[in-house]
Amino acid sequence: MEFAEVTGPATRRDFHRLPFLIYKNDPNWVPHLQQEIEEVFNPKHNACFSYGEAVRWVLYGKTKEPIGRVAAFINNKTAYSYGQPTGGIGFFECIEDKASAFALFDKCRDWLQARGMKAMDGPVNFGEKDRFWGLLAEGDNTRAIYAMNHNPPYYKRFFEEYGFTNFYEQIVYYRNTTDPPNARLVRLAERVTGDPNYRFETLDKKQAAKYAEDFRTIYNKAWKAERTDFEELSSERALELMRKLKPILDEDTNWFAYYKNEPAGVFICIPELNAIMRHVKGNFNLWGKLKFLWYMKTEGCRTMLGIVFGIAPEFQGKGIEAAIFTELGKRIQPKKSYDQILISWIGNFNQKMMHLLTALLDAVPYKKFITYRYFFK
Repeated sequence: MEFAEVTGPATRRDFHRLPFLIYKNDPNWVPHLQQEIEEVFNPKHNACFSYGEAVRWVLYGKTKEPIGRVAAFINNKTAYSYGQPTGGIGFFECIEDKASAFALFDKCRDWLQARGMKAMDGPVNFGEKDRFWGLLAEGDNTRAIYAMNHNPPYYKRFFEEYGFTNFYEQIVYYRNTTDPPNARLVRLAERVTGDPNYRFETLDKKQAAKYAEDFRTIYNKAWKAERTDFEELSSERALELMRKLKPILDEDTNWFAYYKNEPAGVFICIPELNAIMRHVKGNFNLWGKLKFLWYMKTEGCRTMLGIVFGIAPEFQGKGIEAAIFTELGKRIQPKKSYDQILISWIGNFNQKMMHLLTALLDAVPYKKFITYRYFFK
């Protein structure tokens, strides 16, 4: 076996080519877009490089064919949020060979250890948590979700046999959009929708900057209360995220809640794009964009993907969550524009939200991802 750092066109090509070899017989796999992955490792596109560093490698076998790949990174804004300095690894792919997998883990450990880290989390992203984050532990029998990991079951065995332990889990929930709302959910929603101090409205793309700032306000309050490794979202970053999402956002599915005009809750939802991206084959070049536009027009997306659901701590438990979902249902059900909704990235540390989704929304677990941690010896 031989490692090569990804530094030029040949190693970049192999880094992206390897998953096509591993998943060639998996009908549920949809490749990530090469361009989106490359942005993660480009300092011009990824602000994390201003306070961190990253490296990636391809592992080659005896025949000089790629048999594994991985990346390691340090985010200095979050690395020291734990009991020990902690780096990250991600974009792990490997043939079904334990020795190769362990060599990839060793490579990351050694690189991180040389830079003062005492542990590593993985598989994670060098950037936002809503994409490329966590190991798929349940749900590989359904189509991969846009920008979320999809992997063979043997990856879980490799991580755990190496010594990684479960740090936390992220659950994706499923609900059929045509089912009637839970009666208890409706009653809870009516408590706030009947109060004139509350206001619920859909996102208006023409006022993207305003909604980006409202989103930032809610996000920073809600997630800071939940996570010790929280990284505050800046106004610039919020506006950039809104700009990227704007072309695909459906105003009907993105909701904001206000109390006396103060931002109180948000639900950000996009079309589940892998229904279309499966035709693009991982390359969003000119031809890929043309195929995307064609299939978006001729097939469309019948599944919504909720990517952010947050309530400011002072408004949690008051019924805002229920009201957002009932208002969403009122808007989309008459139009019959979607068949199902997926609600992603619900951490198992967020028991309130898990209860809301299962007991009140009648949603069921659809996929489970695990974020692992390994302590250096």
